[in-house]
Amino acid sequence: MLQAASSDLPALAGLFASAFLAGSILPAQSEAVLAAMLIEGSQPIWLLLVATVGNVGGAVLNYGLGRSAERFRHRRWFPLSAAGWDRSAQLFNRWGVATLLLSWLPIIGDGFTVLAGAARTPFPLFLVLVTLAKGGRYLALAAAIAAW
Repeated sequence: MLQAASSDLPALAGLFASAFLAGSILPAQSEAVLAAMLIEGSQPIWLLLVATVGNVGGAVLNYGLGRSAERFRHRRWFPLSAAGWDRSAQLFNRWGVATLLLSWLPIIGDGFTVLAGAARTPFPLFLVLVTLAKGGRYLALAAAIAAW
């Protein structure tokens, strides 16, 4: 069984926090943190698992915000302008839950996760699609680094 060394826990916690923030509506990037840890030789399976769980956790926060978006979407701090909300809603309504496979994209992906909550997308379906998208992105990054 794979075990993370206790000395790895602070680094994994940092990766989790970075991925969580990047998965939420807050501007952050976790790919650089993951890449640095992969290059330094940390166990890829743990890194991919922690980064994916953290990033999906941030998307779940967005989903929760979307569930109450009508109350908050006109506030200054809301991540999408009214025009951005309308554009994203049109895409989401046109393509439906398949847009969640684009949840790994910067900025627009966060909007899709918020819109999924606003549209009351079933949570299990949301979780599966977002996990595939975000985990797939990290897996592709790890594969590119390994090939490099």
